[in-house]
Amino acid sequence: MSAADLLLVNTRIREGATLSAPTGILVRDGEIREIGDPRVLRTAARAGTDALDLHGAVTTAGLVDGHLHPALGVEDTDGVDLTGCRTLEDVRAALARETGEWIVGWGLDPNCFGDRPVTNAPLADVFGDRPAVLRLFDAHSALLSEEALRRAGIDGPREFADRSAFACDESGRPTGLVLEFSALEVAYAPVPRQPFARRRERLRELLEAMAATGLTGGHVMDCNGDALELYRSLDEAGELPLRLRIAPWCRPGDDSARRAELVARQGAGGRLWEVAGVKMFLDGTIDNSTAWLAEPDCCGHSRDSAWRDPAAYSDAVRYFAARGIQTATHAIGDAAVAHALSTMAALPPGSRQRHRIEHIETIPDELIPLFARHDVVASMQPAHATEFTRADRSDNWSRRIGEERAGRGWRCRDLLDAGATLVLGSDWPVAPFDPRPILAAAQLRRAPGRPDAEPVGPAQALTAQQALHGYTAAPAAAIGDRRGGAVAVGMRADLTVWADDPVGCGPDALAELPIRLTMTDGLLSFAE
Repeated sequence: MSAADLLLVNTRIREGATLSAPTGILVRDGEIREIGDPRVLRTAARAGTDALDLHGAVTTAGLVDGHLHPALGVEDTDGVDLTGCRTLEDVRAALARETGEWIVGWGLDPNCFGDRPVTNAPLADVFGDRPAVLRLFDAHSALLSEEALRRAGIDGPREFADRSAFACDESGRPTGLVLEFSALEVAYAPVPRQPFARRRERLRELLEAMAATGLTGGHVMDCNGDALELYRSLDEAGELPLRLRIAPWCRPGDDSARRAELVARQGAGGRLWEVAGVKMFLDGTIDNSTAWLAEPDCCGHSRDSAWRDPAAYSDAVRYFAARGIQTATHAIGDAAVAHALSTMAALPPGSRQRHRIEHIETIPDELIPLFARHDVVASMQPAHATEFTRADRSDNWSRRIGEERAGRGWRCRDLLDAGATLVLGSDWPVAPFDPRPILAAAQLRRAPGRPDAEPVGPAQALTAQQALHGYTAAPAAAIGDRRGGAVAVGMRADLTVWADDPVGCGPDALAELPIRLTMTDGLLSFAE
């Protein structure tokens, strides 16, 4: 169902701390034109305007995922879904059912290997002589069989500009583990790729599934390959259900021509998508030893920036900021976050934009107030703490960085209390995209529906209102969008309608709270 004009009646509006009595919302040409008594609004509506009775359901500003990878994720999630595997036996069972020439999988959790290093040896008998490529859950690493290594031409260590690596044993023989994006490009080069039409169809299905969970938009943190052609194709066919803001990558080693190309791409777009901003990486991940920590992890790793010269990263940020382009920096380790903050704090006043730091998995007390002081947006994924770490510190992430730094993980509440703008998201396909369990996890600091589970860092729990703000008003504020993030006259009609109040229902119930409809740009992208 869609309409240029639509009258929503008998809906309660949740705006901040306020829940209204049942009222009406008149939508015209993608904008909220009037809010009030439905009988009055009917007289203001044009002839032929459809009216939709919501029977007391609650309308909020449309949910926006602050960090996700739709087009890239469609490729990354090709093959066997390993996200439900908790042991190597689970992985072996899932892979044993594959009968094609290639074994391709995704979502492999390093915790399946226990205390052992991640290598292809424990799975060698399942791989046999077939090429196999399994992407780990962090999307920054993959595990290759011996035949896949051979086909990719990986026979020893290699140096890359972004510190990507082929993990090797003491004799220089590859172990099968491939780390970071330049190495991943080599590893995946021989893997058969899905045709454009298939990827387009999968992307359409994915975005429709996202809309069904209440999402009306997302901040897309990649723009690789033919991603823009995919978004353009869907948008021109009227099949793009989410409003997408897309930030292409600037990587270590990119030259001046690449920087100029990224500047030239800004503003490209269509009705519901736009290239705006640049995504950068200061480090990798703690789980695969490529984060940048002030002190090494327990294995002596995670000591370096992804940029061999971190000053070159700072120069790149200055370059984009001087041209009015927002940067979003992947920074997981404490040293990476500190360097990003110091870079943004030192920008000349005339070139200052509102820049972002993504992930922020562990930081000390002294960095907390710097986000608000320098107007840097904190973009975080609280479900990463509840999906992949454990309160008893027995998980791979916690073991690697130790008790003290694990205790400083995902400090959502501390950043918010210090005055920072806190944007929440999923980082799909790293974690599930459904915002409802994420909103619940932000409050519970454990997986919803698991009251027996001990919370991870319970002091960092958000209130229901704070969590909802992180998916509505905060994403709009982060990008300077003055027409989004609120239910008010003159705002864009990007709306999420819930069966009940998402603030008052309780977090465990919120995780499964039905979505009645989702509206993007005044059109219904999902209706129950």
